[in-house]
Amino acid sequence: MSSAAPAHGEEPILSALEAAGFPSRSLADLRHSGLRYRQAVPVLVDWLSRVTDSKVKGEIVRALSVPWAKPIATEALIREFRQVETAADPTGTGLRWTIGNALEVLFDDANFEAFADLARDEHYGKARQMVVLGLGKSKRPEAVEVLLELIDDPDVDGQAVKALAKLKAPNARSALEGKLTDGRAWVRSEARRGLAKLPP
Repeated sequence: MSSAAPAHGEEPILSALEAAGFPSRSLADLRHSGLRYRQAVPVLVDWLSRVTDSKVKGEIVRALSVPWAKPIATEALIREFRQVETAADPTGTGLRWTIGNALEVLFDDANFEAFADLARDEHYGKARQMVVLGLGKSKRPEAVEVLLELIDDPDVDGQAVKALAKLKAPNARSALEGKLTDGRAWVRSEARRGLAKLPP
């Protein structure tokens, strides 16, 4: 496997990781190493709040986008999601979306209220997409209600459909039926998939 060169500014983080027993040429290399680097997670979380360069922060977030970063990294990533400056990510498809993607991987019901709040906040636009998808992993009955609120939100409605399809909620039938004529083929497919899982 070829090694990725470190992004400018990664050097102190790599030094801290090496001291923790995880020498890597770059954060991308750590992520692709095949190692279950659980003991490196606290180091990455510590640097997440200290780094100001968005590219390096994004590399840390990607390195934390692994199941074994839960629960240590979850609350830190929720804070980072909220703190991204909208002016620096006006479309919601940059760093904040990357953090949202990590949160989907780390979703747990222990932080359900925080996830629900992020999902509902239209201010975050498309960056909420993967957070909304994460709600499809919830065991809380309130998750269905949150997703039904978002079923017509143009930034996240497709992800709401996909999450509802996973939850097999009978009270989502009408909302899913309403998406059978959606202009996007993948949304129609997810709506059909969800309806097929419901009892007749």
